[in-house]
Amino acid sequence: MAKPAARPVRGECTCGAVGIEFDYPAFWAWHDHSRATQRAQGAAYATYIGCWRSRMRFTKGSDLVARFEDAEKRTARSFCARCGTPLLYERGHSPQMVNLPRALFAARTGREPRYHVGLAEAAEWAYAGEKLRPLRGYPGVMWGHPKRRIADVPAEFAGPD
Repeated sequence: MAKPAARPVRGECTCGAVGIEFDYPAFWAWHDHSRATQRAQGAAYATYIGCWRSRMRFTKGSDLVARFEDAEKRTARSFCARCGTPLLYERGHSPQMVNLPRALFAARTGREPRYHVGLAEAAEWAYAGEKLRPLRGYPGVMWGHPKRRIADVPAEFAGPD
């Protein structure tokens, strides 16, 4: 009996100029909290899916894929030269794998992110699950109401007496 054909999962960059796909399912998925990823993504952390390099391909705009290589860390990050969307994260110790930002794909990828990498470098300002409530007058905006009382404010922030 023939093996069924793999179903491709398609994604694209923000401007739509670069299309990318991989064969379902992804190999694994995780949240990366490392400082390098914070800088590369411009966010507190990024969620990646990993897949075999041989199962990933660009479907359009491969000439617009720019690449930054960090020789010291043996990593490479690729992004759309037109809009800047991160596309690939590659690590020298696993050249047969590529890591793709999960946000590129609207469809299911076959893996849920269950791992956290780089938690020691997690941003102290990132949302950590604290209770949120709707911000009155701004539909869809939630905020964390401060619980700190004036007496709890450190002296250097309290101002003159």
